[in-house]
Amino acid sequence: MADRQSGAPVAGRLRNGARAWYESLSPLRIRSVRIYLSGQVISLIGIWMQQTAQSWVVWELSHSGTALGIAAMLAFLPTFFLGPWMGVFADRWDRRKVLIATQTSAMILAFVFAILVQTRVIALWHVFVLATLLGIVSALDFPSTQAFIGDIAGMSRVREAIILNTSIFQVSRMIGPALAGWGIGYLGVASAFWINGVTFLAVIASLLVIRGNQVRRASTGRPLQEFREGLAFLRKERRAQDLLAFSVMVTFFGISSIIILPAVVSLVLGGGADMLGFLLASSGAGALVGALVLTPLAQRARRTGSMLAANVVWSGVWLVLFSFTRTFFFSAVTIFFVSLTIPVVLVTANGLLQILAPPDMRGRLLSLYLMISFGAQPIAALLIGIAADAFTPMGAILLNGVLMVVVAGTLVGLRSGLLSWEARATIAGASAGPPAR
Repeated sequence: MADRQSGAPVAGRLRNGARAWYESLSPLRIRSVRIYLSGQVISLIGIWMQQTAQSWVVWELSHSGTALGIAAMLAFLPTFFLGPWMGVFADRWDRRKVLIATQTSAMILAFVFAILVQTRVIALWHVFVLATLLGIVSALDFPSTQAFIGDIAGMSRVREAIILNTSIFQVSRMIGPALAGWGIGYLGVASAFWINGVTFLAVIASLLVIRGNQVRRASTGRPLQEFREGLAFLRKERRAQDLLAFSVMVTFFGISSIIILPAVVSLVLGGGADMLGFLLASSGAGALVGALVLTPLAQRARRTGSMLAANVVWSGVWLVLFSFTRTFFFSAVTIFFVSLTIPVVLVTANGLLQILAPPDMRGRLLSLYLMISFGAQPIAALLIGIAADAFTPMGAILLNGVLMVVVAGTLVGLRSGLLSWEARATIAGASAGPPAR
């Protein structure tokens, strides 16, 4: 009898976990979601192939951690500077048409990159210019993509749809670098860029056959004023500020550490492009497990603030452990655990911000989210590149891990009520809407 009673809580937790995972797949019942995500998975594999090949090209041309940081900085800098306008446009314009335009532009840039590498005229300044142009395209694509997922899935399933999209992103982050490493070794570096250009056709085709249910905002002719309305909303939402703070931590300290992996592979592990691909694939595998398994369970956590803080600290601790590894096996294991909890933080923040935002302000709030969280990455990319040259790559990663833990602890200490915050109460309040007058 006692054994059966002790086993009941375990069985209950297993059932709850299975139910959470099953519910995370519910958006796939919607035809538009199925079609769009099918195109996304093909395109994203190509994008990650290009990202891996690009970082390897920069390293081969420069053998400089600073150059790796500059290339990453230029790719994210437009998101920070153009965010005030791009979020407004994502609310005003037809997001489906915007995405067709951005995906087509990114495809053209991939082919330009492929030609430059194939003809062996590629120079470092070419990479910097193309990274900047792609960053400009991404500055409009990011908020439009995130809001479009809500358009096709509906607000009742937006968090589950974001989990699915994140899972697909992480699947591609696992497969793409591994394929790039193989392709660079057997077909040459240019193959990754050619393949990426072709894969954009899949997501463009999916966008041509679906429609979204978008609440569009009429143009006022004053985009900066509309952007300030998003800032005013954010200033009133204390917990939304905390969500952004946690997102900044995992992007500034966690994701930025991946930028200098080419230097780690070459200088510390003594490997080549194939090893870089497998190391990035291990990171993607950890993030995939986090997105598919941990994130649905995290959505059911009672105390959202405590859950987010614990996930940030987890990544920071494993970054510290990664900095002490000197073999490929242990590097792959530790980078897997670093990446395990990053999707939990980013997906939770993304989903809750969309639920908290008024329907005609989602694009602007998501643009703010991207500006503040991923917009911080240009600075982080440059700093970790410089730190890698000054203190060695592993020294830079050790510094990032320690700061990640310290900053998370400081935030928890300064923000009253954060550890006890329950998102379910916040969601219920947002769903109820403003009080009747």
